[in-house]
Amino acid sequence: MRIGVNVPNFGPGTSPDVLRRWALTVEGLGFDLLMVSDHVAVTADVAEQYPAPFYEPFTALSWLAGVTSRITLGTTVLVLPYRHPLLVARMAANLAELSGGRFVLGVGVGWARQEYEALGVPFAERGRLTDEGLRAVRAAWSDEADYRAGSVPVWVGGHSDAALRRAVRYGDAWHGLRLTHRQHAEAVRRLADIAAREGRPTPALAPRILLRLTPEDPGPDRRMGEGTVAQVVDDLAGLRESGAEAVVLDPFVGDPAETRSPEVAWHALATVRKEFG
Repeated sequence: MRIGVNVPNFGPGTSPDVLRRWALTVEGLGFDLLMVSDHVAVTADVAEQYPAPFYEPFTALSWLAGVTSRITLGTTVLVLPYRHPLLVARMAANLAELSGGRFVLGVGVGWARQEYEALGVPFAERGRLTDEGLRAVRAAWSDEADYRAGSVPVWVGGHSDAALRRAVRYGDAWHGLRLTHRQHAEAVRRLADIAAREGRPTPALAPRILLRLTPEDPGPDRRMGEGTVAQVVDDLAGLRESGAEAVVLDPFVGDPAETRSPEVAWHALATVRKEFG
């Protein structure tokens, strides 16, 4: 099972130098993936959670591909309707080729209504646009003489039935985000049921879980990756035993001020990496 890190590419403490230090730290600790989030217009609804500056993922990952040598890079998740699908296909294929095949395209429908409005994309149509976009990206990649995409893995995020169907139809993996144990187990069951109804194989599991170390057990409703070091290690072991292909640790707890002190997250990552092996 590969283990990755969701790196904050936003916030008051983020800069090119900090992103570079994040990349070198994550790769140096032996993690397998480095992933970043996606927003294009930092509208008021986005800024409440992910304030400027916000580094566009393809641009940031292209730069980090040159800073790193081993780690796989990816998006968790790219909001597909924000860009024309042929542009996404081109950028993803180019980044995969230029990095030596070190790229994962994680996609989702997004949630920021004001950002959709700023970009002139109908919010109510985001599910349909994402499905159409994935079909278009896959079709473009089939032109090996032009796009030369190789084997770019597609992870599909979201927890609704529509999102799980999308993962079954178009994804190599389902990318659940910050769920509790109960929510994850229920989604995995629904994913298998949908795959059976569709007559397709069940996608691999590649969840993104929180990384929040606490001195004591947070209680029965804790999210995966939240709790004592022993609990987090047990969460990772359980996901590995369940057959997860990858797990992405998300050390951003929710306060943008955290981006000013990345060393706190680095210490937590180092601790979990040491204990889990």
